[in-house]
Amino acid sequence: MSKMRAVLIKGGQGPIENLYLGETDKPVPTKGQVLVKIVAFGLNRMDLLQRQGGYPVPPGASSILGVEFSGRVTELGEGVTRWAIGDEVFGLAGGGAYAEFLNCDEGLLLKKPGHLSWVEAASIPENYITAYQALVKYGEVKKGDHVLVHAGASGVGLAAIQMARESGAATVTATASTTEKLEWLRSIPNGATHTVNYRTEDFAAEVGKTTNGRGVDIVIDFVGQSHWAKNIQSLAIDGRMIMLATLSGNEVPSVNLGQILYKRLRIQGSTLRSRSSEYQTELIARFRDFVDKLTGANGGGPIRTYIHKVYPWTEIQSAHHEMADNKNSGKIIVEIQ
Repeated sequence: MSKMRAVLIKGGQGPIENLYLGETDKPVPTKGQVLVKIVAFGLNRMDLLQRQGGYPVPPGASSILGVEFSGRVTELGEGVTRWAIGDEVFGLAGGGAYAEFLNCDEGLLLKKPGHLSWVEAASIPENYITAYQALVKYGEVKKGDHVLVHAGASGVGLAAIQMARESGAATVTATASTTEKLEWLRSIPNGATHTVNYRTEDFAAEVGKTTNGRGVDIVIDFVGQSHWAKNIQSLAIDGRMIMLATLSGNEVPSVNLGQILYKRLRIQGSTLRSRSSEYQTELIARFRDFVDKLTGANGGGPIRTYIHKVYPWTEIQSAHHEMADNKNSGKIIVEIQ
């Protein structure tokens, strides 16, 4: 079997120092799959968790890290009709993007627009499709809604803020942990209309002021336990909370269910990587309407992707440290060289 280079983990899991550039078997596309030569891939917090052994790999997916990428089609599996060799694409995978080559179901790919660079294209799939699923599919965002987005400077947070503004939200309040991040979120085109430092301010009280006591229609939450009570307090009648992660913990003691009942709240858990290929294919087909609106930070489009820093893959440990230290405002991308 042919070989390729990939970022591997000594012992299969462990600290950042266990990441190394090594050699493994090159995948072969099967029926309905496309082999892509990777140009760039994006980092996500799930990569850090998987590296530590704390994030399950979906059945049949590669154990190599990485779920989003950009690259060129180099080989077609049996029955593939949507793509041709040489096509420039970007897309999602259950794993395997930290490598020279990746197998991907043909329905999980998108055509790379000419106005997006390889780096910009690689920054889009996981963040923007996750945000689309949470905000549009489950949150049912509409014109005039009030929206609260936690972790506003994260990749998904940035995507959700801009999508909410583009969808006509009346206000979009974003939370973050530093003054610099909050100022930046307000300064970008289609950025947050209001911001809150969740470490020093009460975000529930702030959105109460912003909405004249009404509350927000949608909460996009990554935090879980520590934000639960204030999220419930923040929501308006018939509000929707979409939970994407539980970074502060899974268990909420002494939950008052009365507010959920009285306000008629809908609380939706949302994952993407664990979904079936059929579900992801349908979601990506719906997301295509947003692709033409996406540009780089200087592209002038209504929805922009912001790159925090680009690393060569020989510096993969530094890239993981940057994310683990929560230093990024925007996306961390790695280029294969």
